[in-house]
Amino acid sequence: MDIQSQLLFFFSALGAFNGIIVGLFFLFYVKPSHKSHVFLGLLLLALSIRIGKSVFFYFNSDLADVYIQIGLFACWFIGPLLYFYVKTALEVIDSLNKKLKLHFVILTLIALILFLVFPRSIYEEAWVTVFIYFIYTQWAIYVIVSGQIIYKNYKKIKQVKKGATTFRLWFLSIYIGNTIICLAFITGNYTSYIVGALSFSFVFYLLVLLLLFTKKRNELIFLNPPRYREKRIDEDKAELLISDLEKLITENELYKNSDITLSKIAKRLNILPNKLSLLLNDNMKISFSDYLNGKRIEAAKKMIQSKLNYSFEAIGYDCGFSSKSAFYVAFKKHTGTTPLKYSKSISD
Repeated sequence: MDIQSQLLFFFSALGAFNGIIVGLFFLFYVKPSHKSHVFLGLLLLALSIRIGKSVFFYFNSDLADVYIQIGLFACWFIGPLLYFYVKTALEVIDSLNKKLKLHFVILTLIALILFLVFPRSIYEEAWVTVFIYFIYTQWAIYVIVSGQIIYKNYKKIKQVKKGATTFRLWFLSIYIGNTIICLAFITGNYTSYIVGALSFSFVFYLLVLLLLFTKKRNELIFLNPPRYREKRIDEDKAELLISDLEKLITENELYKNSDITLSKIAKRLNILPNKLSLLLNDNMKISFSDYLNGKRIEAAKKMIQSKLNYSFEAIGYDCGFSSKSAFYVAFKKHTGTTPLKYSKSISD
């Protein structure tokens, strides 16, 4: 093998090897996790296995049939994995779980029939002339369908202000790169069989550069970047903070102040606002407004039970609501009834 061939082999094989590493990273290590990362990780693994098979077959045409079939088996799933990556990355996930299971059960059954009933070692001519084009056609169809999903949902990407530009760059690079690799393999007979591997290496390293040199990585790989980057507050610390919060809110009746904000409460607790928000949303599973309104409604119920000669509107304002309608909506949400019906129920 001359120096030029050695460099060609090294560059192509290195792309496939590194693709496996990055695929595993997205599958098991990227935080915070997301469904799209699973499909992206599997997509990179499938592409890397397919590319690895191409590289070794190009430089060693005596490669065992079992390795060739493994590469083609991986190729069969590239298109579907791209399709589900696009759907989950754009959060087009209606009934995904049922569709996902059925989709991959059917694909796996077809693959098993294809690879077990017609092994390449026996039906080599059929594989070279028919089956390989069947696999590439399936891949191309998924690329086209994925493109249609992107086109229909492109406004969603543009409407997301935070991180929209970086996410667009990352997401479209993956899609366009996959399209280029698919075309490279389909047209391999007219160019060179190694073009697909080289295309993958080129696209892959562009993606890695994007990943490495983007300061805000979450804005690159998420359509809607997670609100919190902190680790979850552990239960012991959360219990203490919740106790302090309850004491502060109830003893000082802060909920009666219609202008109270999360930042003001966090300042009095001597913690950062995002930590208080994390405590409420993650540990207590409640939003700040629902938490405050819950306190206000409990106070309102006590006032109604006391039979004081107050109108419901006055009770709402006294308990911290900024309007009559806000009080009625919150009361209905937290009690399942209206103030009037609640008052009548305790009178009976």
